[in-house]
Amino acid sequence: MNLIKVFFITAGLTLTANAVNAQQKIGNVNSDDVFANLSEVKTAAAAIDNLTKTKQTEVEKLISEYQTKLKAAQDKEKTLSQANKEAVTKELMAAQTELEALGKKIEETRAQAAKEIGAKQTELYTPLQQKVKGAIAAVAKERGLNYVFDTSSQDANNLVYTDGSEDITAQVKTKLGATATPAKAKGK
Repeated sequence: MNLIKVFFITAGLTLTANAVNAQQKIGNVNSDDVFANLSEVKTAAAAIDNLTKTKQTEVEKLISEYQTKLKAAQDKEKTLSQANKEAVTKELMAAQTELEALGKKIEETRAQAAKEIGAKQTELYTPLQQKVKGAIAAVAKERGLNYVFDTSSQDANNLVYTDGSEDITAQVKTKLGATATPAKAKGK
């Protein structure tokens, strides 16, 4: 009889120890808030804004040139008379070809600008995103967390309740040296 009691007590203690070990610590972080408060992100955003403005200026210059040439062709068309019909028609055809080429150049410049801006964003933001991800992992390990949910986009991860988890956003910001402005409350 004593052997059975010892067996049940041992089994109970083993199951209790396993249950305690099985508890998972959960935390949450707002990665958008962390990312937005990094000084490097502000620097990268300024660089991308400057590139965008430069490319926009290039496109606007081409558009202005297009509009000038179009107006000149329209004005030339007004001078069309029976006497100069052949010469003006040739000039108008040449102007139309030039306008079509310029229109194509505008579209190509726009596409190239978008491609360059996208590449610059990837070049500048990818290392910063990896830095944030590394800091989140480091803080989670320091705090003994098994899982960390990103609350920056609750619709994407279906996180609907965070009261029972530990918010590590402030610690991640501190680890990265980011400014500690509070995140704006999301309304649902």
